[in-house]
Amino acid sequence: MKGKIKIGITHGDINGIGYEIIFKTLADNRMLDFCTPVIYGSSKVAAYHRKTLNIANFSLNNIKEANEAHPKRVNIINCVDDEVRVELGKATKDGGTAAYMAIEKATNDLKDGNIDALVTAPIHKKNIQSDEFSFPGHTEYLEQKFSDNGSLMLLISDIMKVGVVTGHIPVTQVSNAINTDKIVDKLRILNHSLKNDFTIRKPKIAVLGLNPHAGDNGLIGKEEIDVIIPAIEKAKSLGIMALGPYPADGFFGSNNLSKFDAVLAMYHDQGLIPFKTLSFSNGVNFTAGLPVVRTSPDHGTAFEIAGQDKADPESFRQALYQAIDIYKSRNNNAEISKRPLRSYDISKMDDKLDVELPKEEPKQEDEA
Repeated sequence: MKGKIKIGITHGDINGIGYEIIFKTLADNRMLDFCTPVIYGSSKVAAYHRKTLNIANFSLNNIKEANEAHPKRVNIINCVDDEVRVELGKATKDGGTAAYMAIEKATNDLKDGNIDALVTAPIHKKNIQSDEFSFPGHTEYLEQKFSDNGSLMLLISDIMKVGVVTGHIPVTQVSNAINTDKIVDKLRILNHSLKNDFTIRKPKIAVLGLNPHAGDNGLIGKEEIDVIIPAIEKAKSLGIMALGPYPADGFFGSNNLSKFDAVLAMYHDQGLIPFKTLSFSNGVNFTAGLPVVRTSPDHGTAFEIAGQDKADPESFRQALYQAIDIYKSRNNNAEISKRPLRSYDISKMDDKLDVELPKEEPKQEDEA
């Protein structure tokens, strides 16, 4: 593997807490031991936030392209018009435009290999909407840009990993949006990500039901019988260890969580409410299934505290760490897969082995 990882960081909505959590994370010079950060944003907007937050002794290295990044500095690429206006705590057109311009430049650099991974600060999902960006969020935009095989919103922490079948859609549309093939696709992505991104050899995945009590055998809904159980069975036939469907309330209320490597929820709030309840301060949003690595903190723009020095940077810090770890994991697994398998001549091995191979038990005849 090459040297230090180059991490692109988009500034998010300029009226939110994006710059605050970026500054607080990168103010620790030890971060530069792990990666070379490249912020996609605006040096003018950054200076405004730094002054508002009264942050001293923190400088940015202005560069035009990612290949100019200084490995021992926090670098910034100007993507935004200098006339952009910052209005802390407000959802404005300028805020949405500035967020989009940073995302577009960063993802193009990611696609071209100019940066190794991407960490995105929070955007406002409504004011970013335009002719260029007509997506419910980062996940859908990145899927359209990088993948023909879909993606998975995966929330990760030390406590749990939770993916969702349906993402940013109204609850009234969830049932119609779920089908057997879609669940199998999400399980396939999740299973591969657990192996390749998190180095889990034999992932065990819990699948949640859609209805209360997982439908109670069809009494409270048929989706489990008609859609979810067939999906689980199909996934098993593909070698995916998927179990369920489990009632969501009982699953998270018991110790079942500790028995699985990940959970697949049917819709956004079913998975994210318990996740954020247990992991809000250090949770990370990871877009699994893409050929590139992208993470983000698991919270939003927090307009209500923007510019007040109240934002907790821990989730963003963990997003940065996870981007580094996942990138390394992928590269390590790619290197391993290239190595030829070594063959051994068992007849030439030392007879005095410490381990005795088990003997095959004789088969018993069936009773008549």
